[in-house]
Amino acid sequence: MSTKIALKFSRSNRIYRPSEPVEGKIVIKSPSSISHYGIRLSVNGSVNLQVRGGSAGVIESFYGAVKPITIVNKSIEVKPSGKIGSGTTEVPFTLVLKQNGEKSLERFYETFHGTDVSIQYLFTVDIARGYLYKSLSSTMEVIVESDKADLLERPVSPEMAIFYITQDTQRHPLLPEIKSGGFRVTGRMSTVCSLLDPISGELTVETSAVPISSIDIHLLRVEHDMFPILPNYFDFYNVWILNFCFFSGVCQIADGDVCRNLTLPIYVILPRLLTCPSVFAGPFSIEFKVSIVISFQSELSKLHKKSDPRSPRLWVSISLNFIVEETYLFASKLSFKFQLAMETLPLELVRTR
Repeated sequence: MSTKIALKFSRSNRIYRPSEPVEGKIVIKSPSSISHYGIRLSVNGSVNLQVRGGSAGVIESFYGAVKPITIVNKSIEVKPSGKIGSGTTEVPFTLVLKQNGEKSLERFYETFHGTDVSIQYLFTVDIARGYLYKSLSSTMEVIVESDKADLLERPVSPEMAIFYITQDTQRHPLLPEIKSGGFRVTGRMSTVCSLLDPISGELTVETSAVPISSIDIHLLRVEHDMFPILPNYFDFYNVWILNFCFFSGVCQIADGDVCRNLTLPIYVILPRLLTCPSVFAGPFSIEFKVSIVISFQSELSKLHKKSDPRSPRLWVSISLNFIVEETYLFASKLSFKFQLAMETLPLELVRTR
């Protein structure tokens, strides 16, 4: 049996604020006593930027790999050199991410797990054992949220956006039977929302010649990366700006052909790790959008059995076209005709008390 080491935090959800002490125990399980040259605990918080797809080779050929943005990098000695007895040993620790009056390398952004932008705070414990033995280490992530002093008071000022969806407001081609028949869907939705509250609103199908299959709410996140083409030289003409849009969640609010002129409530719970307060920083930004998607029961949809999820459907391609459209890339070569309509609204997320 080999020696095992693990980090155990005082909070089971591992959610902390920068000014709060992070407490816990280092649990060491060893079949026999071992000597060591000190036990150290370090925390590394950083913003990791990634370049996806074909753009990676073009940009990285100019200045190499994209370096992470360091938020915090600390290390403390938990226990000096000595011996650890056999069995289970627990070593307590306390570490504060940001002391009062301490200047940090960067603003403490909230934990976020994105595709091109990710913000993580990793705690690592290392037990040095000299040249003849392999050092022992263990890493675990903690979830960091904004300090209470930076939070807004609840409730957040309600800002509702009024929308309407018709065949004339669509930027993608529709099936002839849907476009000729016509439809009109109206409603309103909150565009400023607290992370602790759901996205709320209402929707009404006023008219639709073609029966409706479903109405869904898509939560989208837009990740912006800015990379200088030439190292150590940064201005507007020397920057690659990459915008990518990703799905963060889908919530169905209606299934089947809904009654006309019936008000449907919109209530969407936000996923924790896929959302964070909207960030507008220098080299990156994280924004969110919400899309109302209406699927129709056209003749094309009748060719597929609803109970067979393995059958390819043409409307799946709308996801690709929508991402291309939202990221401002050219989509002129896509000539699909779709059987759904949509409307996209900006969404600002904030953290409240």
